[in-house]
Amino acid sequence: MANGVWHTGYGIEINLSLPDLGHPNRPDLLREITASVSERDPQLLECLAHHDKRECLSESDGKSPWMFIRRGRVGGRRPLVASHLPITHKATPEESAQHKATKERVVATAGRYGLDAEAEVPVANRRSVSDAVVTGPAGLRVGWEIQYHHLSPSSVHRRSVSAMENGITPLWVAKDRTASLIDRAPWARVDDMPWRDIAGGKEMVIRGGYRHLEVWKCVPSSERHCLVSEGAGHCGAIHADWFVPALCLPERKPVLIEDLVLRSATGESVPVYVPSRGSGRAGRHMWVSAADRARWEEIVDEKTPLPTTPVEEDDDVITFAEQEIDRSCRAGEDSWSVSDARPLRDLAEPTGGFTLPSLPPQRPSTSTRITPVERAAASAALGCPPWELGLCAGCTQMMRRYGPNAAMYCNVCRATLNGR
Repeated sequence: MANGVWHTGYGIEINLSLPDLGHPNRPDLLREITASVSERDPQLLECLAHHDKRECLSESDGKSPWMFIRRGRVGGRRPLVASHLPITHKATPEESAQHKATKERVVATAGRYGLDAEAEVPVANRRSVSDAVVTGPAGLRVGWEIQYHHLSPSSVHRRSVSAMENGITPLWVAKDRTASLIDRAPWARVDDMPWRDIAGGKEMVIRGGYRHLEVWKCVPSSERHCLVSEGAGHCGAIHADWFVPALCLPERKPVLIEDLVLRSATGESVPVYVPSRGSGRAGRHMWVSAADRARWEEIVDEKTPLPTTPVEEDDDVITFAEQEIDRSCRAGEDSWSVSDARPLRDLAEPTGGFTLPSLPPQRPSTSTRITPVERAAASAALGCPPWELGLCAGCTQMMRRYGPNAAMYCNVCRATLNGR
């Protein structure tokens, strides 16, 4: 793989294996050379062999001596790699047909629901084009981006921010669990289906990217494990987390692409971003019901907007090997620089969730104030309206104290009293 390139604008040689690229006096150089080719001069970066008037294998093969920079993946490292244009993975005829069929299905579905929809919509002064934009009855615009081959995280972020700045909520569609767009922006994953099945209306299930909020009290009778204690222990706290439909208790019905077309345009389903709580991932993007998002924001007592600046993950960190530049042309050898399989990004496991500590035991004579956050979480966990909540007369933990089937004591206190 090529670890060096010639910058035609500055007339300098760039060593991609050095942290400062060999030019400590140019702090913006990395950002400049990794910008999308659509946003810079395509002839900005040149193959070193071509610049030195030596044989450029790409040009000899009738292709381009001009280059772009990407991140490779070799043995767990993420080096910067110079590759010859054209930039793209060229879509196979099957991928192109899948892309076209999915786009047409989104537009046709919107039309059946009476929604306005348009294909190939220019965004941001025509610098990018959304595959389809669906507009809801209240004017909410959702930009569908069908992406069935690899796209860099920076491109996903740039196009998503551009859409949001123009009043469009991005919705990326992938078919591969390793797609780098997953959790970089609001997304949904479908099966890798033949284009004829897509065009023919075969059921198209959203396999990833759509979740439901579940809230539970962590007690021995709970069907779910504790989020904070090791093993099979129970902490007595209230937990909240997001689950794919198949892992909900009870299991939820799967969401179809037609459902998401309608719900996203009407605002019944909305995107939410949940920052990571300690893992190497920056956070999770997901589509959820508007009711679930409102309940989550009430429980965690915060609203987290969709990121408008890139959030780097551990796997995004560039590795600099600090080597000498190899000035020979490496055209045709680019593929081995990404020979390591891309990691799975669409994981069905919970997100890590949120834990609201239980109230400490208090003597009945001591006044205990229940905060709005605690009341919202307890209401969701106990399955009762907030006005039916109260404190156990024995331990002062929150419980269903008022309304039908209410009691003065919680189950634990009742068991203790009955055992005397």
